[in-house]
Amino acid sequence: MSGRSYHVTTFGCQMNEHDSERMQGMLASLGYEEAPQRDGADVILFNTCSIRETADSRLVAHLGEAKRLKREQPERIIGVGGCWAQSLKDEVFERFPFVDVAFGPGQIHKLAEFLTSDSITAQGFFDFEGFAGHLPAKRVREFQAWVQISQGCNCNCSYCIVPSTRGREQSRPDTELIAECERLACDGVREVTLLGQNVNSYGRDLRAAGNRSFAELLRAIDRVDGIERIRYTSPHPKDMREDVLAVHAECGAVCEHIHLPLQAGSTRILKAMRRTYSRERYLDRVDLIRRYVPDAAITTDIIVGFPGESEADFAETLEVVDEVGYDSAFTFIFSPRRGTEAAGFDPELLVPHPVKVERIGRLVTLVQRRAAERAQRFVGRRVEVLVEGQSRTDETRLRGRTAHNKTVNFEGTAAPGEFVQVEIESATSTTLAGSERLLSRAV
Repeated sequence: MSGRSYHVTTFGCQMNEHDSERMQGMLASLGYEEAPQRDGADVILFNTCSIRETADSRLVAHLGEAKRLKREQPERIIGVGGCWAQSLKDEVFERFPFVDVAFGPGQIHKLAEFLTSDSITAQGFFDFEGFAGHLPAKRVREFQAWVQISQGCNCNCSYCIVPSTRGREQSRPDTELIAECERLACDGVREVTLLGQNVNSYGRDLRAAGNRSFAELLRAIDRVDGIERIRYTSPHPKDMREDVLAVHAECGAVCEHIHLPLQAGSTRILKAMRRTYSRERYLDRVDLIRRYVPDAAITTDIIVGFPGESEADFAETLEVVDEVGYDSAFTFIFSPRRGTEAAGFDPELLVPHPVKVERIGRLVTLVQRRAAERAQRFVGRRVEVLVEGQSRTDETRLRGRTAHNKTVNFEGTAAPGEFVQVEIESATSTTLAGSERLLSRAV
């Protein structure tokens, strides 16, 4: 197998990024090397997302290139994994007969089984079996790591396909997670991001066995020597409780950043989405966050144009955005996903596409204005930055990230993985800029 190579293309969320690192680690353990370009790879993999229509359409375009490469070199292996593959199952092979292997998020380990077998027929693996967190990883940065604490989701949001692609919620035992963080720290990791579809319901399925709650898990990882930053994504507003916010206030490694998905500011639309909280309950959680962590950066997700959304409903979303003052927001135009409740709604409820486009334009303008206003609080302050590498916009500057999850471009000489103090001189809605000052902590 010496000399064989792979190329992975990832679509979607942080969980998919984590899964791709596990695919790459597993392939490396089998002797494969990473190819910088798709046309130089013996194994071409796509780790897919099915949350938004744009990811689907982009994938189909990429698969067109893979088909051409397969025609040029028939012995190439084309694999499609992730949520999109899980949602289609064997239909993947019907629509794309050049695909050799397809597998869902719970079947990543089956990729190795396929590659080491003598099979010459296409195979699909779609059962919910195990955690990708058990597999070896090839991390993008040696000092940052994903840690999957749970998989699946027990919520029934009417627009979301995750429960059918990743299954019911399962938590990994707390002792296993703490041991993983200890190993990562010994390996030079300084920042971990805990992953789950709903991280703050972590451990409820294991409580009878005495497993820690999410807040208790955060405290335990905070005590791991060498782990200096802890992030997590994504929580659900219905489960955001005071015990977790107390951890933010009391534990130095837990970052001052909370991603709290809103989805809509109208209680009527939230009910249609089956989000199980109201506008008032959401704003109460925001007030609780501000009480425990006054300087916290709050980010969010918002869907525009959900079926039945009126101009009055959308105005309520704008009101919430203005009141909260998010540090950033991921905004999406609603697109129905096959197999979800929302896909079967009365067509008369559908919001015309031009209306959705106009509304998201207004939303993005407001989000950016409030984010720019919020960012000004950092100007004149010295903030601790974990250096990630060279600036993407200016090769003479460095790029890093604060505990608030703000990207900082700055003048300095530090190496990736180092913590530095940066004096912030200017701010936009998306980035901070400044100059390196006293080096606070080294690798």
